[in-house]
Amino acid sequence: MKHMLKSIFRSGKFVAGFAIFAAILLGVLIYPIFVPDPPLKIIAQGTFFEPGIYVSVYDSLSAPTHILNLDEASTKRITSKLSEDDRVAIQKWLVGAGIPEAEIDLANTEQLLEQWFSNYDSTKRVAGMTNADRNYYIRLNTAVTGLLGDEGVSIAVVNPDTGVLEEIGTVLATDYVNVGEVANVRVLPLGTDNFGRDVLTELVAATRVSLQIGLVAGIIATLIGLILGLVSGYIGGFVDDAIMFITNLFTVIPSFVLLILISFSIGQDKRGPFMVAMVIGFTSWVWTARAVRSQVISLRNRDHVNLSKLSGHSITHIILADILPYIASYVVMALILQISSGILAEAGLSILGLGPRTTDMPTLGLMMQWAMIYQAHILGKWWAYFPVIITIAMITFSMNLMNTGLDQVFNPALRE
Repeated sequence: MKHMLKSIFRSGKFVAGFAIFAAILLGVLIYPIFVPDPPLKIIAQGTFFEPGIYVSVYDSLSAPTHILNLDEASTKRITSKLSEDDRVAIQKWLVGAGIPEAEIDLANTEQLLEQWFSNYDSTKRVAGMTNADRNYYIRLNTAVTGLLGDEGVSIAVVNPDTGVLEEIGTVLATDYVNVGEVANVRVLPLGTDNFGRDVLTELVAATRVSLQIGLVAGIIATLIGLILGLVSGYIGGFVDDAIMFITNLFTVIPSFVLLILISFSIGQDKRGPFMVAMVIGFTSWVWTARAVRSQVISLRNRDHVNLSKLSGHSITHIILADILPYIASYVVMALILQISSGILAEAGLSILGLGPRTTDMPTLGLMMQWAMIYQAHILGKWWAYFPVIITIAMITFSMNLMNTGLDQVFNPALRE
């Protein structure tokens, strides 16, 4: 055993795959310790908040302020409010209002805004301007008003006695607060999804559930395939014919189509993660059974097996003691591939709306389904689906690397 483990961990591919998988597993186990929020908890009133650090505006007003004189602060402030498309739109309005295009310099922000403020009139209609364009220019004018000024923003509250707004403070353009001094700060590395839920917290929980589904489905499929393959390959005859008839029957029917039909017949209310894993396992054993059978057929007439027969050992003893140890490495590789296939099968089912219940726990497939239903890929909200794709790819890639590494260790024909 010690020599075998040394041989396995000398395989570069196995070590690389194991390291990737271990990193994913550690992340799944450690993250909930630091962020114990329920994965399906709605924390945002809105959809698809961009990744970033969110600071409470209310708390930042009461935090200590610090004066910073940064040279590029005004430029960045204007750029954030005035995109290239907005500059072109301003130019279009000014030209329509009679300003020569040669006098408009899009690169000179100060001049462009001065021309805008000097000429813009919300009641004026230029040629070709629709009502939607008019509303856009009104919003644009509101956004850029005051960008060139240095005056502060007043903070006022209503006097309970007089009902009049009274100024209690002013926020200057040079006022800054330290994030560490703000009471409420929430880091959202992957933003929020269509329901306003933290995508990273959801992704970690979904990865854990999908791994559990893959593990249960892989164990069930491997056990069924192993038992049928051992019995069919060793006993042969009518038993072999009967088992192979059933195996060929499942081979003819595409497993994913069978999986869809069974999942649909179960119903949404009864489809929990464990039920989905069982369905996947009971429809994915075919290739394992055929592969194990071919291995057993090559072993059943070996000298040590014949000696065990002559010694009067039972069929069960011969299969478990004289055949199974010789194909144990192959069974482990089959289990790894079955786990990977189980995760992919769950993702495919969930995208079709036939996965686990959406009210219990998220899975990687369910996250993909939610992103597709709410058109995250069309709206450009990459954080709602791209991390899920990367996670699925990394899990399957790591398992395939481990399987390839084990195959190189145990298959003499592949050794360098």
